[in-house]
Amino acid sequence: MKDKLTQTIFAIAIVALGLAAVIRARATAPSPPPIFTQLPLARGIDVSDGTIPLQVGTDVAMAQITVDVGGFSGWHSHPGGAIIIVKQGSLTVYGSNGGQCEVSTYSAGQAFIERPGELDQVVNAGTIPYVLFVTFPRVPPGASPRIDQPDPGTCPGE
Repeated sequence: MKDKLTQTIFAIAIVALGLAAVIRARATAPSPPPIFTQLPLARGIDVSDGTIPLQVGTDVAMAQITVDVGGFSGWHSHPGGAIIIVKQGSLTVYGSNGGQCEVSTYSAGQAFIERPGELDQVVNAGTIPYVLFVTFPRVPPGASPRIDQPDPGTCPGE
């Protein structure tokens, strides 16, 4: 009887050691490649008071925009507005609002919103190129997310 008990204990020990080896092998095996990867491009804290409601049936476009020192955007607007994150550098936004000139400066790590139809000019008065990541919501299907506009004459010296 003792031999049968010893054999049973020995068999249980072998099975337990085998299971432990399988568990350890699976834990140290390389993981399969991920199915989904995400590469964060930019992130910023919203420092504006703008809002942009989204609308079903319109396009959403994204762009990286780089402007060298002394460069500028030209006067323009966006049909669905724009959500901007400053990745690098700083920029000055000249806005024409009801005949008044509004000036705002943004730097790396900040985000701001341009409202649909808002007329502005963006200038790089900094010491390095600025890099922006911009999302343009509510773009009419197939249309440009940017509309060039004439200088309204409200912001002298920009």
